[in-house]
Amino acid sequence: MLRCPNCNSHDLGKVGTNQFYCWQCFVEMTTDDKGISSIYQVEEDGSLTSLNDLFFEEDSRTVYLD
Repeated sequence: MLRCPNCNSHDLGKVGTNQFYCWQCFVEMTTDDKGISSIYQVEEDGSLTSLNDLFFEEDSRTVYLD
């Protein structure tokens, strides 16, 4: 089961193909067959700001599906 990498919550909603939204901390994430591939903060105006530099090491995935 997928958990939010930011707050560790299971309270996620699916917003598109391979896209999820955390209702606890308001981040959006995309997944692929290896796990979470991108993480974004949803801004007040609806735009997305990448949080990848906070969650992923260079050239390696540090966040995975449970």
